[in-house]
Amino acid sequence: MPVDIILELQTTTENRDKLLAVLADILPDTRSYKGCQSIVVTSNQDDPLNIILLEKWDKRADHNAYSAWRRERGDMDQLGALLAAPPIARFLDPIA
Repeated sequence: MPVDIILELQTTTENRDKLLAVLADILPDTRSYKGCQSIVVTSNQDDPLNIILLEKWDKRADHNAYSAWRRERGDMDQLGALLAAPPIARFLDPIA
């Protein structure tokens, strides 16, 4: 079953541009990863340091495999160093 994911990343003024640059660099691989239907990077209008990724995957297992691959490569550590708080992920099932 398809899954929608909201991933919230809270950064700092100093790291915002660096975070966006890293995302621009790694997201082409994300978009071509097995099961990824789409991923859009957005910024919260009320808090520009709150970067929100809107993702759609074929199934949660595909996203889990992708996340494990990113951890193995060290990408999660690189991203984590640019965040002011741990990321928040919400996995959503479409119901209507």
